Amino acid sequence: MRNIFTKLVLLLSCACFSAPSFAIMNNGVWINDARSLFVQNKAVILGVNIRSFNAQDKNGNDIIELEKGEVAGNFVNAVKRLDELQKQGINTIHLLPVTPVGKVKAIGTAGSLYAISDFTKLNSQLDDTTNNMSVYDEAKLFIKECHKRNIRVIFDLPSCGSYDMYLANPNLFVKGADGQPVVPSDWTDVRLFKVENEDGRLNEEVFNLYKDYITMVQKLGADGIRADVATSKPFDFWKNLINYARRKDSQFLFIAEASESWCTPVAQNAPFTPYYKLLEAGFDGWYGSFFDFKDWETAERMEKELSLIQSVRKDFALKKQPKAVLGSFATHDVVSPIMTGGMPYSNMIIWLQATLPLNSYFLDGFQTGDAYQYKYANQKAPKTYTDDDIYYVHNGKFDIFNFSRKPGAQNTDLLSDFVLGNRLKVMSNEIVNRGKLTFLKTNNPNVFAYQINYKYSTILVIFNKDLVYQSSATIKLKDHESSDMMFPVKSSSKPVMKKNKLVLDMLPGETIVFLISKTVDSKNKPQSGSASNPVYK
Repeated sequence: MRNIFTKLVLLLSCACFSAPSFAIMNNGVWINDARSLFVQNKAVILGVNIRSFNAQDKNGNDIIELEKGEVAGNFVNAVKRLDELQKQGINTIHLLPVTPVGKVKAIGTAGSLYAISDFTKLNSQLDDTTNNMSVYDEAKLFIKECHKRNIRVIFDLPSCGSYDMYLANPNLFVKGADGQPVVPSDWTDVRLFKVENEDGRLNEEVFNLYKDYITMVQKLGADGIRADVATSKPFDFWKNLINYARRKDSQFLFIAEASESWCTPVAQNAPFTPYYKLLEAGFDGWYGSFFDFKDWETAERMEKELSLIQSVRKDFALKKQPKAVLGSFATHDVVSPIMTGGMPYSNMIIWLQATLPLNSYFLDGFQTGDAYQYKYANQKAPKTYTDDDIYYVHNGKFDIFNFSRKPGAQNTDLLSDFVLGNRLKVMSNEIVNRGKLTFLKTNNPNVFAYQINYKYSTILVIFNKDLVYQSSATIKLKDHESSDMMFPVKSSSKPVMKKNKLVLDMLPGETIVFLISKTVDSKNKPQSGSASNPVYK
């Protein structure tokens, strides 16, 4: 009766681990399963910028100087890192935009990845010029090699066009009262697409650009799409585009960059489609509000977010349209967790994503503690490939504007936890996805605690949200017996059990994870396992 618990303990104790294969190979042909993987909360996603993914910075100044013989990341040398990702438990790669970028009114010396200038081509910056292959064939090779390692590949779909694109075809863009193209938010290097005509109908010319993009990436072998600022397109736009993609591949995944906390359009002239309507249009998942996690001061705020997620999943399950959420704790738009709260905060993110009913998301470099600090940041550049001669960088954020170094650092302890957390996520999916999530009361508001029960197994997670001071707390466990077996997955402190109460003195930012197996006798009944909204007990 303790099969799940026993398997988890054995697997977590093993030094060697490789994630089980979920995808299906048919006579060596990859069969996409990205949607199924995602809606079951089994995806462990790594965000990757091919332009820097395996770049070779020979002189150590963080910038890739092509004229000095240094090599930027490309689709070919990216293959060399895939075995590494597989061993770390990554089963999905999110490719940040790989399309050509604008060079006029640009940001950074290589151009922002999100300033798309062509929907039907791949960025020539990602070509390995030492071979005779086209960049298109190199991309196909990269995806094929990912699939060999049971790694799915989803492409980023930019939301706005570059200024170069506006100059080439002004009719594709919205114009303001001054007759100039609209700049969305503060994204000075892009302009807002005119997705609707004055009569409210879709602008077919813009829609066809997006169809062309879907056609291109599906021919490359892509498994899905992450839609940048999906809220800036209307319901019918996405419904038609998603239907178009799924006529060819019913498992083609669509993730919306959208949050329930977003309520306004990116510009006065822009449409706004809330996250729930995007899910109704066919998106499989959304971002939630986890990018605000560092500012959540109470466990009630976290409970509220998880309750919403469970409620949305239940609503769509009744419609036989399963949905899931992305663990958007640290994307390329967010300051590095190492900058925010050091290794304890990074660890917290690992274990939350491993034990909550959501899909894990990390940015390349997270696993080794990269603070995304660049020696060249915001200095004048001796050479540029755009009309911007400044190495523009957001402090503490992933560089998407220049030919930057390979992401990484040397934090092997964090990497070990990263691998262990991903291992737990895969192996405990049945507990997390089918179990009952309950938030536990503590006598210290800085200490958050929750447990997930499924049949005779429980995952208990406790963390000190205070990143500066130690926190003492007493936590009353629900349905706990002194005879229950407790296996520490992650713990630096030494909790003391007094009857059914756990007494702790936690380090700043510390996270504790236990696996618990209940004693089985004739009076005990396994829990039904039906998911419910998290509640305090």
